[in-house]
Amino acid sequence: MSAQIEKVAVLGAGVMGAQLAGHLANAGIPSLLFDLTPELARKGIDTLTSLKPAPLYKPKNTQLITPCTYDQDVERIGEVDWVLEAVAERLDIKEQVYQTILPHLKSTAILSSNTSGIPLAALTEPLPDEVAERFLITHFFNPPRYMRLLELVKGPTTRPEVYDQIAEFGRTVLGKGIVHAKDTPNFIGNRIGVYGLMVTIQTAIKMGLTVEEVDKLTGTLVGRPKSATFRTADVVGLDTLAHVARTSYERGETDPERDIFKNPPILDQLLESGRLGQKTKAGFYKKEGKDILSVDLETGEYGPQKRVRFDGYRLAKEHQKVGDKIAALAFSEDKAGQFFWEILSRTLIYSANRVPEISDTLYDVDRAMRWGFGWELGPFETWDALGVERVVDRMQLEGKPVPDWVLQMIRTGRKRFYTLQDGVSSCYQPQTKTAEEIPTPPETIFLSLEKSKGKCVRRDWSASLIDLGDGVLNV
Repeated sequence: MSAQIEKVAVLGAGVMGAQLAGHLANAGIPSLLFDLTPELARKGIDTLTSLKPAPLYKPKNTQLITPCTYDQDVERIGEVDWVLEAVAERLDIKEQVYQTILPHLKSTAILSSNTSGIPLAALTEPLPDEVAERFLITHFFNPPRYMRLLELVKGPTTRPEVYDQIAEFGRTVLGKGIVHAKDTPNFIGNRIGVYGLMVTIQTAIKMGLTVEEVDKLTGTLVGRPKSATFRTADVVGLDTLAHVARTSYERGETDPERDIFKNPPILDQLLESGRLGQKTKAGFYKKEGKDILSVDLETGEYGPQKRVRFDGYRLAKEHQKVGDKIAALAFSEDKAGQFFWEILSRTLIYSANRVPEISDTLYDVDRAMRWGFGWELGPFETWDALGVERVVDRMQLEGKPVPDWVLQMIRTGRKRFYTLQDGVSSCYQPQTKTAEEIPTPPETIFLSLEKSKGKCVRRDWSASLIDLGDGVLNV
């Protein structure tokens, strides 16, 4: 095992691989960027200075990236402490790349895959035992400079010290929020996020809402990214969205809600006509001159966007805290409230049913959605903000299947998933039926914890003054 990671090889100079090499350079870590030809490897580096948003802290960081090819430079794999594979999402291609580099891999080097959905068991099957012990999945979210989430997945043979070293490196050197995921379809972030997106599209079609209406109700108003639902799909790429959804469907044989991941007719129509989103300049939205048109979810034809007016939207806007906004919209009685409650309640139930399948902890599910999808509140934080009993009562009144462990928690007298008291943050654990302290990195300051310790010197509606110790005040 390497004492530290000083040099990395990134396999695959596509958009993601190049950006991973770029972010390593941002952290001062030199890398070898491999691809099939010198032109492809060099192109990957060159794109780093033109992509938006900028992948690099400063353009000269490309000096830390060396373009390489498997034919001419594969022996240089022996120089690196970590090999980060980011080639196409096909098992046969990944296996071929692994076999090419294995003879040159240092006996202490870590090997990982940036796959978003291929099972770890399938990736390690052809690997020698001593390499499988140093293998794990490191799933970065795109763009890696800006998305904080790094999902880590270990196998039954992954050595604990290997896993811990990558977790520490990702957290302290690359600035990532580490989430411990399991070897399940699309891990945590994409499993929950794409479920919510597909439910939203299908519910919008069922209730007759327009693209712009949905994006108005599922964006910054409720603590989600400005791109909301349909614009996010366009930015990600409708082909990518369909691929991730297909992975959840094909590998989700035991998932009762598996069919949610089937493409709705409008998505198939857009894909078949080559309208893949932002990269083809047409998807759910299309720009014509200075006008941005939206697609009709029934016909697939484009038209001008209509002005969006809902009472629920107006009620939510009256609040400051995102939890209060979500509650105001979800419990409003107009069409907006009915729509939002439907997609929200189904996502909350789905998230609760996926524990402990995809994660052992509720807080890792919440972190995955905050760090990987830009939600201000994860599913269980949202549930707390709305009031667990209030939400469950309405779900039961409507005949929605509330997970048994949530009902059991309420019966014990516990009203929240999270508690914060005397500087300790705890979260309910369904497996043990107890609240357990949430571990916090020693170098991280959580202002909410400091406040709960009684260190709030003064508080106003817009700001707080907190004594952090050592003569330091935080505003």
